[in-house]
Amino acid sequence: MTESPNQDAITDVKKRYSAGVLKYRQMGYWVADYQPKETDLICLFRITPQAGVDPIEAAAAVAGESSTATWTVVWTDRLTACDSYRAKAYKVEPVPGTPGQYFAWIAYDLILFEEGSIANLTASLIGNVFSFKPLLACRLEDLRIPVAYAKTFKGPPTGLIAERERLDKYGRPLLGATTKPKLGLSGRNYGRVIYEGLKGGLDFMKDDENINSQPFMHWRERFLYVMDAVNKASAATGEVKGSYLNVTGATMEDIYERAEFAKELGSVVIMLDLVIGWSAIQSMANWARKNDMIVHMHRAGHGTYTRQKNHGVSFRVVAKWLRLAGVDHLHAGTAVGKLEGDRDATLGWIDIMRDSYIKEDRSRGIFFDQDWGAMPGVLPVASGGIHVWHMPALVNIFGDDSVLQFGGGTLGHPWGNAAGAAANRVAVEACVEARNMGRELEKEGKDILSAAAKHSPELAAAMETWKEIKFEFDTVDKIDVAHK
Repeated sequence: MTESPNQDAITDVKKRYSAGVLKYRQMGYWVADYQPKETDLICLFRITPQAGVDPIEAAAAVAGESSTATWTVVWTDRLTACDSYRAKAYKVEPVPGTPGQYFAWIAYDLILFEEGSIANLTASLIGNVFSFKPLLACRLEDLRIPVAYAKTFKGPPTGLIAERERLDKYGRPLLGATTKPKLGLSGRNYGRVIYEGLKGGLDFMKDDENINSQPFMHWRERFLYVMDAVNKASAATGEVKGSYLNVTGATMEDIYERAEFAKELGSVVIMLDLVIGWSAIQSMANWARKNDMIVHMHRAGHGTYTRQKNHGVSFRVVAKWLRLAGVDHLHAGTAVGKLEGDRDATLGWIDIMRDSYIKEDRSRGIFFDQDWGAMPGVLPVASGGIHVWHMPALVNIFGDDSVLQFGGGTLGHPWGNAAGAAANRVAVEACVEARNMGRELEKEGKDILSAAAKHSPELAAAMETWKEIKFEFDTVDKIDVAHK
C-alpha cells in the first residue's frame, strides 16, 4: 500500500525546483570556493545561455546534466555519496569580446568515468547537455586529463621514436601525398600513382578518406597494387616506403579483415577514418600494437562539430581524445593551406599531440597544464591545399616530427607525379638545411627555394606553377582576441 504523500516533502521540492526555473545551483552543482583536486578531470565549456538565464545557473546546469542531475530533485540521490558524484562548476568568466558567451570551469571526480574508455568519457561530457534547452549553444573548449586517468589508456601504438627507428628516417619532416583523384581510378592506375610518388622522393603515399571498396576498385585489388608499388619503390630508392591503406569498412569484421591483409602484404601503416567511432578506434589501436603497425588517423568529419566557435567540441579536445585512444599520425590542418586552422590554435594542437607536458597558454587556446606522463606522442600531419611555396612556413610551424602531406601540390605538377614528389623533397631538404644554418625560413623562404631551384628543374617548375596560388580566407575558429 502506498503511503500518503508527505505535504512537507512536496513543499520542500517546490521550493528547490519550480517549473521553468533552473535550480541546479541549489542542488549542489555550483561550488564557488571549490579547489580542484589533482585527480579531477576539468572541462572548460563555452556556454551561451538563453535570455534571462543566469550564467552561473547555466554553468551549474551543465555540471549537473553532464554528471548526475535530472530536471528535478530525486530522493534516490540519498542512496549515493552525492558530493563525490556531482560535477562541480566553480568558475565563470565572460568570453572576451563576445557578449552573451561565458567560459565555465567544471570539475569531475574520476569515479564518474570508466577506465580506458573514450566512449564512456564522451558519453559523459557531451552525451546530453549540448541539446539542453536553457542553452542557446555549448562548446567544449578544453579539458585537463589527470595523469591518473591518462595512465588507464595505452595511447599511440607506435609513437614518434619507434616510428623513426622503423622507417630509418631522421632529421627532417616526413613527406607524404594523397592519391588524386580520390575516386574513380582503377587498381592498376592507382598503383602507378603510388609508385611514381614514392620513387620521386616521398616517404608515404595515402588513400583519401572516402576510398574504401567501391565498384570501380575493391579494397583487395587496391591493396595488392599499392603494395606492389611500395615494394618496387623501396627497391629502387633503398628507402623504407609506405602507403596509408585505408582499412575503414562498414563493420569491425570488415576493418579487421582489411588490416590483416595489409599486414600479410608487408605494409608498415594502415589508415582509419575518424567516423568509425571511438570504440572501433581503440580496438584498432590494440590490434596495431600487437602487430607492430603504424596507425594514420584521418580526421574525416571532425569539422561538423569542431569548426564553429560557439557550439560543438574544439579540435584540441578531439586531439587529446585521439592521443588517449591510440593513433600515431593525426591531421592537424596547415595554418597556411585550404583548410580551417588559425596559426596560434594549430601550434597549440601540435603541442598537445607531441609534447609530454604542455603548459597553460591561452595565446594558443590551451587553458590547462597537461601532463601526459610517459604516453608517446602523435605525429601531426600538415595536409590540405599546400605546395612548395608553403614549405618554409610548414617546416617552421611543424618542425621535424611531422608529416608534410601534399595532394595536388604533388600530383598537380606539370611534369607528373614523380616530378612533383622530387620538387617537394628538394624543397624540404633545402629548408631544413637553411634552418640548421640559422636562417629565418619565413623571411628568407623565397631566396632559399630559388637557390635550390637552380639545381632542381622539378622545383623550378613547381614554383612557377603555383606562385599565384594562395588561400587567404579568414579562419572561423580563432583564438579569442583578449587572449592574444
